[in-house]
Amino acid sequence: MELRKNLFKQAIRQGQLQLGLWTQLGSAITSEILSGCGYDFIGLDAEHGPSEFMEIYAQLQACAAGGPSQPIVRIPNHDASLIKRYLDAGVNTLMVPQVDTAEQAQALVSAVRYPPHGVRGYCGAPRASGFGRIKNYATACDAEICLIVMPETRQALENIEAMAAIEGVDAFFIGPGDLAASLGYIGQPMHPEVIRVIEETGRRIQAAGKVAGILCTDDAQTRRYIDAGFKIVAIGSDQGLLLKGAEKLLATFR
Repeated sequence: MELRKNLFKQAIRQGQLQLGLWTQLGSAITSEILSGCGYDFIGLDAEHGPSEFMEIYAQLQACAAGGPSQPIVRIPNHDASLIKRYLDAGVNTLMVPQVDTAEQAQALVSAVRYPPHGVRGYCGAPRASGFGRIKNYATACDAEICLIVMPETRQALENIEAMAAIEGVDAFFIGPGDLAASLGYIGQPMHPEVIRVIEETGRRIQAAGKVAGILCTDDAQTRRYIDAGFKIVAIGSDQGLLLKGAEKLLATFR
């Protein structure tokens, strides 16, 4: 058994646009359905969604059964012991929120790598290694693990270039809600000043040689971000689709 290639990581390194959908409902059934819809990635949310570790585990299994979409797991914090568990469970694209400094980014790189290049604890037969069937997993996995950090504060914006210079940080995914709050516009991710800062930050990330990502549910603004060179773009969520679809259906008949 051979280690599966991370086609998402390959795609962003080649400058290919990756369109995805966020899933916040914590449902393995939903994840299985969505992973067969043709999106490049499905975002599994363990930060703001209800999913705990075992729910994410089940969603990873569902995505594997459902289709080719790459699961991206957003974890709740920087805890290296938690990162280890998600990696062992088979997560190979990890998104980490609230990364403000180069020191934090470097610590995250270390957390996803085995010694001597990092501090990830070793397990002989995790799901990630096909339960031990992938014999070279420990020596080959670094090439397939994709680390995405989230700059979401003023402090993070000040440190973009320093974080981008770190080998092992593959991409930046801007959190518009938290960034808006940090800029003084809480609850207003579509405020013109917030959009200006996001677009400027995207240019800085790209100038530093890294990939920029964003989640946006406004069609026109999403197209602007794509035109601005953002390559990891979440264009909606299961929760949003369910809410809007249910309300639209009812309005059709009432």
